[in-house]
Amino acid sequence: MNFSQLAYLFFTISLAAVFAGIIAYYYNPRRKQVVEQPKHSMLEHDE
Repeated sequence: MNFSQLAYLFFTISLAAVFAGIIAYYYNPRRKQVVEQPKHSMLEHDE
């Protein structure tokens, strides 16, 4: 493997790790109330 192949491999792995981190942060069960609050607030403010 030459340098450009290793750079692309490192870049791909780092992007996958960032994407997995975002998914894990967003779907964390402790954040469920924060994530679903806008949905419930739209329904509550109907008059």
